[in-house]
Amino acid sequence: MALSISAAVLLGIIVFALVKGGSVRFASALACTLFGFTLAATGLAPAITSSLAAVAGLISSF
Repeated sequence: MALSISAAVLLGIIVFALVKGGSVRFASALACTLFGFTLAATGLAPAITSSLAAVAGLISSF
């Protein structure tokens, strides 16, 4: 759980910086966020979670 909260905070900071810097428009960021919430409610959520955990494990092994 701590890993997913950390990942969410990190991604939130990155998206905020991109929106503030003008690289990404607010509407695009909002659409991606809503798509993420919708995707989390589907049957793909466990596969996505395990994939993110595997990538985090790979990164932490360095």
